[in-house]
Amino acid sequence: MIDSKTQEIRPESDDVYTKMEDLADELPESSPRFILLSYPMTVESGRITVPYVLLYYLPENCNPNLRMLYAGAVELMRSTAEVNRVFEVETEDDVTSIESKLKGAA
Repeated sequence: MIDSKTQEIRPESDDVYTKMEDLADELPESSPRFILLSYPMTVESGRITVPYVLLYYLPENCNPNLRMLYAGAVELMRSTAEVNRVFEVETEDDVTSIESKLKGAA
C-alpha cells in the first residue's frame, strides 16, 4: 500500500495466499493495492511455469486522490520489483480469473 502522508510504498501484510479466491476476499473494496504474484501453474505442454507479475488492483469506487497516487507509482513498483508483466484488475472476479490471463501470456 502507499502511505498517503509519506508517499512511501510499504507492505500492508506479509501474508502468503495459496488460493486466488482467498486473496480476492482480502482485498479492500475501495482502496487500490499492488500485489506481487508468483503463481506456479502447469501449461498445456505439461511443464510447470512460475510467472512473477504485479497485480495493480484499482477498484471502480476508489477515491480519485488514491487513484492518482497509485497510478503515478505503477512504473516505480514494476521496476523495483522487477516483475515481467503488470495486470490491472478491478474486481474480485478479475483476480480469481488471473490464471487464465497468465496462461495466455505464457
